[in-house]
Amino acid sequence: MFSKAVCAGIISRGCDVLDLGVIATPTAMLAVERMGAVGGIVISASHNPAQWNALKLVSHEGSFLDSEAMTAFLSSISEDSRDGVSGWDALGNYQSDEDACDRHIAEILELSVVDTQGLRERGFKVALDCVRGAGGVIMPTLLEALGCEVIAIHTEADGMFPRDPEPTAQNLTELSHLVRSTGAEVGFAVDPDVDRLALVDEYGEPLGEDLTLAFATDVVLRHSPGTVVTNLSTSQVLEDVVKHHGGELIRTAVGEINVVRGMQRQSAVVGGEGNGGVILPELHYTRDAPVAAVLILQNLLEVSSSLSESVAKWPRYTIQKKKVNFPRENLPKAYSVLKSEMLGAQLDETDGLRMSWPEENKWVHVRPSGTEPVIRLIAEACNQDVVGELLEEVAAHLEEVR
Repeated sequence: MFSKAVCAGIISRGCDVLDLGVIATPTAMLAVERMGAVGGIVISASHNPAQWNALKLVSHEGSFLDSEAMTAFLSSISEDSRDGVSGWDALGNYQSDEDACDRHIAEILELSVVDTQGLRERGFKVALDCVRGAGGVIMPTLLEALGCEVIAIHTEADGMFPRDPEPTAQNLTELSHLVRSTGAEVGFAVDPDVDRLALVDEYGEPLGEDLTLAFATDVVLRHSPGTVVTNLSTSQVLEDVVKHHGGELIRTAVGEINVVRGMQRQSAVVGGEGNGGVILPELHYTRDAPVAAVLILQNLLEVSSSLSESVAKWPRYTIQKKKVNFPRENLPKAYSVLKSEMLGAQLDETDGLRMSWPEENKWVHVRPSGTEPVIRLIAEACNQDVVGELLEEVAAHLEEVR
């Protein structure tokens, strides 16, 4: 329904439509850039349940709209007018294109960091969960092109999600069982629009989404040393990886486009977000789960160890996220109280308030949600007790100024 409505609306304005069908969001964004389109529209609920389907707007760069472009767009549609509707003899054209996915795969296989022949000879055994989203149209084909033995579930791209579609650890029970029952070396789970990748090790243990970016960064920096950009809520394990390679980690506000703009400013070699979103500029400035999966396999190929052994090489942290109902108009006062009461912290006020104590390997980030009427609390430390104490202390201070 949304697809037909969108196509009709664009054609009515005298613009041509190239319909790419059911594909991954990164595939669509790559197509916009490569084809020189003026923009793109992706119909998706992202990692949310199906009732949240809506339009994700893509600029001519193949990236999401930044704040300036989004402000201009919202301003333009608030001036609702039919003046731009074309006459019957000046309507746009409609054309379908079923090859965008194949082009995306072909470009991934040509990436400089990817040893395609080595991966084919190694032949990893991979368990895959596509949650009946768009991953089913690209992930099995890509992995098979790399010589993987793929055992996949929920590859029907019909949007009838069999579980909560977000690829968090608690939602990967079925994939964990599949890994254990088949003897797979790694488990991959993607969200419905395929820009996030979560990992399960060979024992069926979900690893948490932050490790996806850490492992991808590890292999990229091994080939191309440089700067890495991520957001303020990403795990400090990424800092450990970047320091190991002698690089620099830059943090931005939360949101893919904020990370992208930071990467462009810093000429970063890799970046992304701790939700399993990996951005590799060599291909495009977009979170791309297919790229992330290939980088994970490439890393395993190069280190010649299992996924669990690779995890053991890096410090382990506990990260926890919490939502709090809190009046946004009281946030400035809340930030002031937190800064005065939680002493010794390094402060970053780029996006809400992030307080970190590097010598204790702990931090907490307080920020208003961009998608829900809540305040998000994200904390990380070396163990659950410290994380719990951090969140409890922040919540108590918020309650004081509610």
